[in-house]
Amino acid sequence: MERRWIWMVPLFMALVIAAASSHALAAHGKERTMRKGILLVAFGTSDAEAQKSFIRVEEQTRKAFPGVEIRWAYTSRTIRKKLAREGKVLDSPEVALARMMEEGITHVAVLSLHTIPGEEFHELHRNAALFGLMDGGFEKIVVARPLLSSPKDMDTVAAALLKSIPGRGPSDGVIFMGHGTERHPADAVYLAMNQVFQDIDPNAFVGTVDGRLALENILPKLKRRSIGRLYLLPLMSVAGDHARNDMAGEKPDSWKSVLTKNGYRCEVILKGMADRPDVVDVWLEHLREVFSRF
Repeated sequence: MERRWIWMVPLFMALVIAAASSHALAAHGKERTMRKGILLVAFGTSDAEAQKSFIRVEEQTRKAFPGVEIRWAYTSRTIRKKLAREGKVLDSPEVALARMMEEGITHVAVLSLHTIPGEEFHELHRNAALFGLMDGGFEKIVVARPLLSSPKDMDTVAAALLKSIPGRGPSDGVIFMGHGTERHPADAVYLAMNQVFQDIDPNAFVGTVDGRLALENILPKLKRRSIGRLYLLPLMSVAGDHARNDMAGEKPDSWKSVLTKNGYRCEVILKGMADRPDVVDVWLEHLREVFSRF
């Protein structure tokens, strides 16, 4: 059990550094009437079905924080540009915060809808802190943790995901596809999450598009478990391009195609974290933690 948390050391160090710098940053000048706002920040998606998942997140957030103004931002420049060509304008976090400041919102809680505290989360945190330093700006700005940022989060999310698979038999396997990264130590979160799943269910695995948990490294483990049927699910905010193409697509190198070629019967569940109210509750608990500082 304990070995899985070795992978968490870089993550915890990064979160401690981030938390240490996330403090009240009072604006100069006369006192203003408090006006609270929430900025929901996701990597983003251009997939119409996946965008509906974010609508459900907003609805759940509004129920948890009635009367609080909510705005959206996407961190992916590529997705923002693609949506702009379709006539849909999504702000970057920096533009969204500037708009909120201009509108007179005094206290902002930023919720990272990223799965891990990786490169984009830390860039978001740094930039939000800079807004807090501006004269005449926000009275206070705080950033909530992403989904998988503590052992408790991992246990909660893993249990919720495993119980959500309909019709799964005791000998059926599950692979959760994460994005992964080769450029940030937070990739260790996926290694830890894989161990969490393994501790609960030896037939459950985490794989990633990038990083150390490539599908080719999972195949030998599947064969040792004598698994016949496999469920494939995204370990991502939404079931977007990676889930629909890299995981479940018909091209020869998709996970579904590779696994089928290796003799496995694959069942695909295109349902991201944002589609699961019990998982969204984990994000919202992180939001409550920082919102209580106002």
